[in-house]
Amino acid sequence: MFEIVAFCLFSVLTITMFSITVLTNNALYALSSLAAGMIFISAFFFLLNADFLGAVQIVVYTGAVMSLYAFGMMFFDSLSEVKEKVKNPRLVFLLSGMVALIVVVIFISPVLGENIEANIPVNPSYGNTVDVGLVLFTKYLVPFEVAAIMLLIAMIGGIVLAGKKMEVSYSDMTEDKIDAYIKEQEELEASKKDVK
Repeated sequence: MFEIVAFCLFSVLTITMFSITVLTNNALYALSSLAAGMIFISAFFFLLNADFLGAVQIVVYTGAVMSLYAFGMMFFDSLSEVKEKVKNPRLVFLLSGMVALIVVVIFISPVLGENIEANIPVNPSYGNTVDVGLVLFTKYLVPFEVAAIMLLIAMIGGIVLAGKKMEVSYSDMTEDKIDAYIKEQEELEASKKDVK
């Protein structure tokens, strides 16, 4: 009974967080809810007694989202809302979710009536951590290293791009000056639209 209640609770929380990620116009809200959704996903692993995968989910994915959070803070004007050209984003989100649900049902329907068992049972003496490490660093060593190099390149690129000087630093301005600067930018964008 506890597992069912916990599953329902974490399902609602996860779907809510990812819905906020997709539907909000504020970059900080989107990144914060993305990190929260990743943490809630780890709860499913803990419910399935896969403690190692749950911890990896928190450390790796949430850590990656936090680095994305830092990049978002550096590259975007987090005080203003994103202006999207999609006329009805909720409809797009709903249709995308329906398509994803249909794809999942198509792939999972052949195994709905069968008893699913693991090919390699968990070793009671050391769990599945050693098995995951052996497979990861033998059979999948090259993809693992390629992914690490790609993340390193992305981090270096982010540092290089962040090193470029911005026109205005929000940290050096008072709140009144920030409001005045935002209004000035909005008036500039409005005048550009009027010219077009």
